[in-house]
Amino acid sequence: MYDRRVTRTLTLDDGRRDDDAPSLSRAPHLVLVLDAANPRARPALAAVDEVVLGRGSRRSRTRDDATLTIALPDPFLSSRHARLRRVEGAWLLEDARSKNGTYVEGRRLDGPRALLDGELVTLGSHHFTFRVSFPTRDGEPDVDLSATSASDVAFATLDAEAEHELRRTVRVALGPSPILVTGESGTGKELVARAIHAQGVSGGRRGAFVAINCGALAPTLVTSELFGVKKGAFSGATETRAGLVRSADGGTLFLDEIAELPLDAQAALLRVLQEHEVLAVGSERPVRVDVKVVAATHRDLEARVREGRFREDLFARIAGHRVSLRPLRQRREDLGLLIGTLVERHALSASTAFTAEAARALLRHDWPRNVRELEHALLSARAIAPENERIGLDHLPPELREDPSPTRAAVDEASFAQLARTHGGNVSAIARALGTSRSQVRRLAQRLGVELEALRE
Repeated sequence: MYDRRVTRTLTLDDGRRDDDAPSLSRAPHLVLVLDAANPRARPALAAVDEVVLGRGSRRSRTRDDATLTIALPDPFLSSRHARLRRVEGAWLLEDARSKNGTYVEGRRLDGPRALLDGELVTLGSHHFTFRVSFPTRDGEPDVDLSATSASDVAFATLDAEAEHELRRTVRVALGPSPILVTGESGTGKELVARAIHAQGVSGGRRGAFVAINCGALAPTLVTSELFGVKKGAFSGATETRAGLVRSADGGTLFLDEIAELPLDAQAALLRVLQEHEVLAVGSERPVRVDVKVVAATHRDLEARVREGRFREDLFARIAGHRVSLRPLRQRREDLGLLIGTLVERHALSASTAFTAEAARALLRHDWPRNVRELEHALLSARAIAPENERIGLDHLPPELREDPSPTRAAVDEASFAQLARTHGGNVSAIARALGTSRSQVRRLAQRLGVELEALRE
């Protein structure tokens, strides 16, 4: 018998530990994304309370009670250029009668303007983005990343939460668990897979990194290409081949676009993952293999499982650890860091810089093909622009030269609703604060489900 009397509450321990997990906090931030004159300088994060921005002899930040003063070495800035402050829950940006003006989404301010999440702010050659809620590590509210360098494009991010998840994914490389990387085309899924492989190599694995585009395999040859073939197994099999899976023995098998794999090949792949062995076409004896499987797709695999187009048991096998990569249009604050990293990665000229117009175009583009498109745009522009000149708007691809809608920036429901409450549902006042039209305000309200009439009292 045991004593059932309870004298204290115990902690339910599931056995999981993540000793490296950072302690994160979220707060409004004004993120210095890009200095057009020096893209190699890493962006700085400034926790937003009240912020005064102006020219200084060097980049610096000082605090005085609730005011944060940011000085930037930019000859196009006035000594006191602009101010961002909280007013009844909204964040209002106003120009301080500067000589060259303050711009939001490419439009010059002519009065106080409420900032919305993700909007681009330009002062001189410096470009910022405003984030209503941005994760940073506790104790580091004003992280200055000007002296840091991202080791790989795949890990170039200012988002502490996203960075931790990526680093954690790489650590999984040392264990047997398969990894599933999801994200749109061009977000860097193969770069993450290669980082996972590199971690495995540092941990003692000596096999190769073998990348397979599952969508590019000939339908009639998928099984033989993946699992090998014995000579004479079928007409045309003139030699014995090991197959791509065995080529990755002791290393990493990267299955890109795994959603495109035919169902019969999915069944054979499931056997590899379950039994750790490969049966070549025409062979009767399986061969043991030891591969780290990293799968990737831009498709919704769970939806494909429901539709019967992807095996549920295979999905369960490949999704041992999952990581999702955000599209570039959702991480505008990382653009400067990515640009600087790509400049270093390709050893572009040390004098690489941008005109203000070119920098604004880079930061306002939606990048539908993500990091891959950004990389190609930079390489093309650097090749076209004269060696000792800044990259200008006319050096960028045509799609970047088009002037996007001034309301293109992401608008979230919380920030718009707060702005609507601040102005009591007055459409004209909201339109002035956003620097847009009354009709656009009504469209935003309808799209975000904010009832302006209910706020008018």
